[in-house]
Amino acid sequence: MAEFLVETYVAQDDGATIARRAERARDAADRLTREGTPVEFIRSIFVPADETCFYLYEALWPDNVREAAERAALPFERLSEAVLGPDLNARVMAATVRASCR
Repeated sequence: MAEFLVETYVAQDDGATIARRAERARDAADRLTREGTPVEFIRSIFVPADETCFYLYEALWPDNVREAAERAALPFERLSEAVLGPDLNARVMAATVRASCR
């Protein structure tokens, strides 16, 4: 599975919105998984100075994450694959292989 970031904008002082969106994101990912499309919501990452919140997911394809974000009614600006952790080289190689399979 790959990691993906869904990028949204949130006012600096609107923590309640972040919590509500994270709950909806988790619920939507769980529903998709029960329906046979594995998507896992991992966490939200809020950057108050930029009024940006990222929602981190794991899934096989970005379209699976897009579906989860849309079901969660996340008003996102961008969805991007993220490369995380100490296994950076392996993840970059896997992303390259997935891209060549499309």
